[in-house]
Amino acid sequence: MMLPLKEAIMTDAAGRSTIDGLRFKLVFTASLLAAFSFSAAAMAQNIRGAATGPTTAPGYDHPGQYMHVKDVKPADNMYPVVPHPEQDQAAREKLDALHRKTDKKPNIFIFLMDDTGWMDPGFNGGGVSLGAATPNMDKLAGEGLILTSSYSTPSCSPTRATIHTGQNPLHHGILRPPMYGEAGGLDGATTLPQLLKKQGYLTQGVGKWHMGENKGSLPQNNGYDDYVGFLGVSDMYTEWRDIYFNPEVALSPSRFKMMEDDNFSHYEVHCASADKDKCENGRLIDLTYIKDLDEHWLEVSLGFLDRMKGSKQPFFLYHATRGCHFDNYPSDKWAGKSTARTVYGDCMVEMDDIFGKLVEKLQEIGELDNTLILFLGGDNGPECEIPPFGHTPFRGCKGSSWEGGVRSSTFAYWRGMIKPRKSDGLFDFADLLPTALSLAGAPGAKLAHEFPKRTYIDGVDQASFLVADDGLSARRSRPYTLNQYFAGIRVDEFKGVWTGEIENAIVQKGDWGGFSGAIFTDSGGGVAFNLYTNPKEDVSIGIRHIPMMVPLLQAAGAYMQDLIKYPPQFKIGFLSNNPPVYNVLPKLQELLKENMTKRGVGRPSP
Repeated sequence: MMLPLKEAIMTDAAGRSTIDGLRFKLVFTASLLAAFSFSAAAMAQNIRGAATGPTTAPGYDHPGQYMHVKDVKPADNMYPVVPHPEQDQAAREKLDALHRKTDKKPNIFIFLMDDTGWMDPGFNGGGVSLGAATPNMDKLAGEGLILTSSYSTPSCSPTRATIHTGQNPLHHGILRPPMYGEAGGLDGATTLPQLLKKQGYLTQGVGKWHMGENKGSLPQNNGYDDYVGFLGVSDMYTEWRDIYFNPEVALSPSRFKMMEDDNFSHYEVHCASADKDKCENGRLIDLTYIKDLDEHWLEVSLGFLDRMKGSKQPFFLYHATRGCHFDNYPSDKWAGKSTARTVYGDCMVEMDDIFGKLVEKLQEIGELDNTLILFLGGDNGPECEIPPFGHTPFRGCKGSSWEGGVRSSTFAYWRGMIKPRKSDGLFDFADLLPTALSLAGAPGAKLAHEFPKRTYIDGVDQASFLVADDGLSARRSRPYTLNQYFAGIRVDEFKGVWTGEIENAIVQKGDWGGFSGAIFTDSGGGVAFNLYTNPKEDVSIGIRHIPMMVPLLQAAGAYMQDLIKYPPQFKIGFLSNNPPVYNVLPKLQELLKENMTKRGVGRPSP
């Protein structure tokens, strides 16, 4: 028999009904469960979004961004790379097919200009818009691979040595341009033309050398079968002759004689492999002949290409122009040829014509399909101390490690082999040597066997980046150097900086640039830039974007360890009161090495 509800309700000792307590417990428990369920659901659904709620956007991963990717060293003395095995295989198949067709290794042609800015050629936004049309450069760039993040070093000689050694300035030791016959240079280095000769190449150099005038640094002692050009830099031959630029010398008979008698090369030279002791002097480079140098060097390169017609031997041609380094003296043929009608603009138009004629000659002799053309628009950024000068959309100028000082207009062209496109994948001029040797027969880790074990190779093999359809860069990071300093590092669009130049720190009047500022050797530790949102590098995002700062520090720490194990050398350097920490004292070096080994910098690689 069922009792009525009111009779089933129990009472406590005080006579209070327990149903109120039961109801409270049930409600409270349900509330807890609901709250917990809501909180868990909310947490699970808002792992990515904002405090106001989760995002429904899935986001995108872009090919060639490597912040989350681990790079690996091909050998202990080689800079780490991002492996692309399928891409490497695709490139190898294309190269093998070409070899079956030509029955010889590919030719390599490097065209290097002087002191031009990233934005000077039309393919990077300059050209016609700056009053100096570059139709030949633009046409070939549009049919090749334009490298929008291609890097030189901050100045001339260090960049030329980087091209020739596959090392950045800290490792090859030429930290600045040698001037007026200063001692030091490539002497003793393992160089690109040396290695290509071992692979069966004929090597021809034309134009500006500027990597040392001593015997061991001469072109013929660094792998060139033949070299025609000058050993120094353009202004070294003319500035002291000009009554407007250096009246203190040109209008002083005794000082002028001092310069005439000084022990530096005053001539165009011909350096032949048959004479290892010296180069033969040609014409005196004065205020007349300086106007015609680039035209003469064009004839030398055209003559070389004519001689290579029908040859079964592959060739390496390195053509380094005089233009457009100051001072530019256009000949009557070119004066006023640019619509800008400046000596710099006239020089750019002339350089475009020269480049176009060299490409036409490759077509004429039947070698265009078998030649990799590497156009390097500048050995550094524009020289902003001497107007008129080049153009860059980035911060800084020649002599600095800001983007404007080291980002170069660059493209690679190889008809039928390189798919026309643009890429912002990282590319360093140090990569030219490993890439050329990869094509010649020593790819990847095999290159380490061509160098002494104590020599560090900063360049990486980018052959498959260039040749594979939609190829990606093999470089995850790129170190920046400035004089004797390891100054910063880039991964993807992020750049960390701890050493740099404040270009107007000393003078605020006149034309100032990379060589006239002051260097800070330490930042506050959190300076970084997003080069996509802030290419001018004037807003630091390091503290707000610490998740990106940490892997930047890791990459920097890994390279610092390499600098300790493979120490920098200083062949030609700067006077300084502040040497870098990794090269001060052996004891300090040991302490730094111990600290890096135990603790490192940043977190481990992905």
